[in-house]
Amino acid sequence: MDKGILKSVCEQKNFNAIFNKHSQTLRNYMYYKCGDIQQAEDIVQEAYIKLWNNCAKVVFEKAKSYLYTIANNHFLNEIAHKKVVVEYQKQSVFSGKTDESPQFILEQEEFHVKLKQAIANLPEKQREVFLLSRIDKKKYSEIADIVGISVKAVEKRMSNALLTLKDKIGKL
Repeated sequence: MDKGILKSVCEQKNFNAIFNKHSQTLRNYMYYKCGDIQQAEDIVQEAYIKLWNNCAKVVFEKAKSYLYTIANNHFLNEIAHKKVVVEYQKQSVFSGKTDESPQFILEQEEFHVKLKQAIANLPEKQREVFLLSRIDKKKYSEIADIVGISVKAVEKRMSNALLTLKDKIGKL
């Protein structure tokens, strides 16, 4: 095969290779952005459908970037709806019943709410970097590649995120 010929995303084996290589990381990235695993999986699925439908237009080497762009744009299109869902969920959190000690439940819920709220209140760019690093165990260079920024920018965002979380959690 001539090295000048580019791989086609439309070939099933190439598409499968792209899926196997990037789907989990893309799903995790979208989960960190939206906070809902089902929504993240739906967004990733839509991104791969769009990639398949536009496979002739996408260069194989640019498929990862294409997927991340499509997924991010899809997320941004759903953000207004997500805000309504989150507000509704906040109102209905305390409506359940349980057999555990009320003191234990209260302390546990307060801690989890404050922790999640502190992470959720981080600016989006800091939250992405923080979760990719701490939850997904990505190296700064990998995060820089995923987000499309320099390693120094990743370091700065992480530093700012940690300082912000320290201030918020320190008050607990």
